[in-house]
Amino acid sequence: MAVSELDENDRKALLQDHPEWELINDGKAIRRTFQFDDFSQAWGFMSRVALIAEAQEHHPEWFNVYAKVEITLTTHDADGLSVRDATMARAIDRLV
Repeated sequence: MAVSELDENDRKALLQDHPEWELINDGKAIRRTFQFDDFSQAWGFMSRVALIAEAQEHHPEWFNVYAKVEITLTTHDADGLSVRDATMARAIDRLV
């Protein structure tokens, strides 16, 4: 199923609603870094995100070192940001 890329106004609205996320890759993705107290907290967070990703069938790109988790959201089918990324960012933000 084809997924539409967000237009400039939608990307601006996404960032206004989720100010902790930053636009990267020429506006094709958003990224947020999370810092936890220790590895166990970071891993628990990643596990909760993984369950959401499976339910939404939209999986993040992420990087983890000890207590730091960096998440990048993009929709490859849209070659950029889509409503899937906005929905995922909202769900992730609710976890913290």
